[in-house]
Amino acid sequence: MSAIDSVMQSRTQAKLFDFALMELICENRESFQPLWTIDSWVKLLIWMSLNSGLSGDKESLELFVEALGPQMLVRMRRLFFERNVNDLGLKLMGDPAEQQVLIMPITDNLVVSPEKAADALTQIRLADRVVLDRERWQILDSIIAIPWAGSNLSSDA
Repeated sequence: MSAIDSVMQSRTQAKLFDFALMELICENRESFQPLWTIDSWVKLLIWMSLNSGLSGDKESLELFVEALGPQMLVRMRRLFFERNVNDLGLKLMGDPAEQQVLIMPITDNLVVSPEKAADALTQIRLADRVVLDRERWQILDSIIAIPWAGSNLSSDA
């Protein structure tokens, strides 16, 4: 096998691994309750670690996370806390480590209305975790930012 073939083989394997990992996350993220929490994210990592042959002890989990590396971990987490609501043309990013849930259009020519945003929150079972008072929502150019329920984002804070 030539060096070029070897490089091509490595790239193909890496792309296949990446694709399989991202599909695994998308297919299983709803299984880890309660949804939209740090606990659900940690449960996914524990599940993946155990299914990779590691034990469930703290040291093994830390080794697993370290082996993934920061770049892969960020991509996995982003995907875990993102949802597309295709029938409304919206994408939601709801990482509980962030101050707000972001709702944006999937395509550039779509406008996100508060009504569509509320429908999307309900569809993906996120409505009970965010502030539903639309007066507290920030409507930006093409994004709506919604604070998490219980967050301290009022002007008094």
